[in-house]
Amino acid sequence: MARRLHRAAGTAKPEQIASELEHEILSGALGFGARLQSENELVQRFSVSRNTVRKGLEELSNRGLITTRVGIGSFVTFDGKTIDDAVGWSKALANAGANAQTRTLRLEVIEDGALATQLGIEEMSFIALDRVRSDADNGQPISIERSRLPLSPELEEVPLKGLRQGSLHRTLRAAGLVSHHGEEWADIEMLSTEDAAILGCAAGAPFLRTRRLTRMSDGRPIEFVTSLLNPAHFALHLEF
Repeated sequence: MARRLHRAAGTAKPEQIASELEHEILSGALGFGARLQSENELVQRFSVSRNTVRKGLEELSNRGLITTRVGIGSFVTFDGKTIDDAVGWSKALANAGANAQTRTLRLEVIEDGALATQLGIEEMSFIALDRVRSDADNGQPISIERSRLPLSPELEEVPLKGLRQGSLHRTLRAAGLVSHHGEEWADIEMLSTEDAAILGCAAGAPFLRTRRLTRMSDGRPIEFVTSLLNPAHFALHLEF
């Protein structure tokens, strides 16, 4: 059923459309992963041109609330929460309302000379911790994280005893290894056949890849972690 927008003074129609759809998303009327109406349906709903609808959807995308897939439609990707992984992935996801389950793929000591050179350290032994997370409700893959921690006296028992309460964050803090500063890179990676099989996704599917290096106050590296994040759950938001 067509209806006219209630236009506030000085507000353009595309912005009004974006604001009304934003309200539906934030209120939960349009849930995570929900498909928006088609452009034709939105044209009829708001009694505007197709170009106006497209500008409204572009504004909604700029606000980080939807993603548009050509030939398929626009989908809600906003879950209403900010992920702060400074407290550890498991707690961060729990705080954000994600019912995530974690499976450890690997916890062992490896040798990696290339990474040692990259980090500027002599020791080539690392603890390799690989984990996959998925939504416990529907099994949808969330992420793969591959952590590499320089093997040190504080962590030498971790490969044998495992993580403290299943948390790498708690394990590091208990060992006195507290992050002071670091750096992070983000790009896109197409899933390899191996990773696709782990995540239950199609090989070649684009995932957000982040690589994060944390250091202690004296510059000593603590952890280098590469994460592959399902773009249906995550987006990169920068403020400047």
